[in-house]
Order: sequence, then structure tokens, then C-alpha cells
Amino acid sequence: MNRRNFLATLAAGLPATALYNRPLVAQAKSLNLKITGLRTITVNVGSVNWVFCKVATNQGITGLGEGSITSKEATLSQAIMEHERYLLGKDPTDIELLWQAMFRYPRWRGGPILNSAISAIEIALWDILGKALGVPIYKLLGGAARRRIRLYKDVGGSSVEQLVASFQQAKSEGFTAAKSGFITIQNELVRPAFAVREAARKLEAVRKAIGDDFDICIDAHGQLTTVMAVDFCTRIEELRPFFVEEATQLEDLGELELLRQKTKVPLATGERSFTKYGFSEFCSRHLVNYVQPDVCHAGGILELKKIGVLAETYRVEMAPHNPQSMVSTLASLHVDAATPSSTIQEYNPNRQQWVRDLFQGFVLPVKDGFAALPDRPGLGVDVDEKVAAQHPYKPVNRPHFVFEDGGVADH
Repeated sequence: MNRRNFLATLAAGLPATALYNRPLVAQAKSLNLKITGLRTITVNVGSVNWVFCKVATNQGITGLGEGSITSKEATLSQAIMEHERYLLGKDPTDIELLWQAMFRYPRWRGGPILNSAISAIEIALWDILGKALGVPIYKLLGGAARRRIRLYKDVGGSSVEQLVASFQQAKSEGFTAAKSGFITIQNELVRPAFAVREAARKLEAVRKAIGDDFDICIDAHGQLTTVMAVDFCTRIEELRPFFVEEATQLEDLGELELLRQKTKVPLATGERSFTKYGFSEFCSRHLVNYVQPDVCHAGGILELKKIGVLAETYRVEMAPHNPQSMVSTLASLHVDAATPSSTIQEYNPNRQQWVRDLFQGFVLPVKDGFAALPDRPGLGVDVDEKVAAQHPYKPVNRPHFVFEDGGVADH
């Protein structure tokens, strides 16, 4: 292909990778794809519900997305369906145009429900495009920026012994990094000095058990007051955590800036921020070392890619948040594969047999703590709806943390 033809093809608005495969492009265009309907599937997985979106087309190609959000799953499902009346008859491959319309046309925009709904739909649109062209999604985002993707494993445990065992298990499985919550809250009662002191003691035990070369990620989960955050982060500096996640709340970036000034511990945040706009100050003001957008909430695959570009501009690293299902995991991995700033990915494996059956037996290829680049067309996974129907939505209540005076504590 000469330069003139290359530019002419670009002007036609086709995916960059498809430029080199004219038969695939012709095949996709000849399908004349139109959206014919949306539906949602909600699956209970014990303490959480996963919310999936399926987008159907006139040619039988169906896209799968996810927008799972804790505590508001039923509301989210309805928010996804609110978009159907706009999307019917539209070309599903016009992903940017449809995203802009869903985000900007309504009077109200943004927030956890609306952004998660748009994210679920947008992921499904990319799945359709990848399937139509017969290529993995990351190939349509510029292709590989790396050969494999580093993972950190989510682990758990409330006692010192449980935490040590779970980190050692992750290390034995080949992972080089893992994350857990260390802040100690007993019977939903927050006692600030105790919570911080015990968390530091647990971290010291884990560090001693797994050695200096294993990276420990800490999820503070927004549970700390400003005083607690400064106390905790300064206490643990010599234990060299990989990062402390959500040490502050999002309402006041000045609080995060204050913490940044007080500690040399790497900071991370972003799971409850949305779109590139929500991440601009984190990056431009260097308030954190790692931004953690969630593909299910921040705006979907292309918006995650844009946030990664923003992070790269300011030499901030991206570590996408991902406690959800295999759909969220694969959507994240496609962005990781094509985004230089995305240096480590959260991975929360659920090895229950019925969950494996839900995703038609798909198992993520992981070796030595790294995921292989996705190699299937589109997203690369689907949901078995018969299995999903056996685990219907159930309301889930989160813990209600309180201080000793009975006041509401953050969670």
C-alpha cells in the first residue's frame, strides 16, 4: 500500500490495523451492521453481582460487555437499557460517535451509574468490531506495546497468618506482586490508632515472609481519615510497598496533595473516577504514581486507552482496577497490550467450576505472573446464559463501618 492509498483509507475512518487486510475490511463493510437490540444479564457471585450487556446486530454478531458496580447492580441494568432507544439501527462500529452521543446528549452526564452503563455498551461494541474483522481488539488500538502483561493477584486474609499464607501462595504460583487490604477493622468498628498500628504490623510480617523482591500492593479502600492516612503511609515507608491504593477520598484533591507531600510511599487511585476528565489532575499535578481507572466504570475500552495516553504524557503509570469478571479482565488486557503506560494489571481469579463454565471453560493463560496477549477475535470470551440463569441477581449489602461514637465511617 502506497502513502496516498494509506491516507485515503485512513480518511475512510477504518480501524488502523485493518488497513493492511483489505479482504477483512471488505467483509466487515459488506455486513452492513446495525444494532437490533440490547439486553442485560446479572449473575450473583456471592458477595457481588456481575452485570453483563449484550448488543445484538442484524447479521448475528453479538457483542459482550460488563459494567458491574457494587450495590447498584439493578439500577445499572436499567441504565444500560435506557440507551437502547438511541442505539437501535445505529452502526455498532461507529464506536467513538456512539460514545460521544451517549455521554453528551443527555442533560445529565457522568457518575457511577451512567458511566458504567456506557462502559458496558462500549466494550460490547468493540467486541462486535473485533469479531467482524476477525482480530483481537488490541490490534485495533494500535497493536502491541509489549509482549506480555504483568499481573498482580488479589489475595485476602484478616489475620497475620492468613495474609502471610495468601501472599506466599501467590508467590508460589509465579506471581511477582499481589494486593490485599491491611487496614484492621473488627466487627465493623473503626478504631483509628488500632486500625493503623495493626495494619503496619501485618505488612511487616508479610514483607519478612516473602522477601524484598516481591511487590506488595495495599488497598486502603478509602477507609482512612486524613490523619490515619498520613500516619499509616509514613509508618510503612521502610517496608517499600509497591503502592497504597485509595488512601484518601475523592471529594478533595487537596487531601491527596497533602498526603503526597507527607510521604514517599507510592500512591495510587482512580477506581471511582470517570473518563479522561476525572484523571487529568491526578496526572498533571503528579498527585499519584499510579492511576487506576476501571474499564467497567471509567468509560470503556477507548476511554481507558485515552487515560493511558494522558498518564504517559505526565510519566505517570497506569495500573487498571479490575475486581470483576473475566469480561472485565480481558477488556482491560486489550488496553494493557496496546498502552505503554499500563505497566501492571489487577487480576482477581475466580476458580469456581461454575464460574469457569459461565465463561464456556475459558481460562486466562498466565505464566510466571504474566498474562499472554489476547489472541481471539474481539474480546475473546462469551457468557453461557444457561449457567448465568442458575445464579440470578440477589441484593447484596456491604458492611456498615462505624466509629466508636456510632458515626458513619468510610468504606
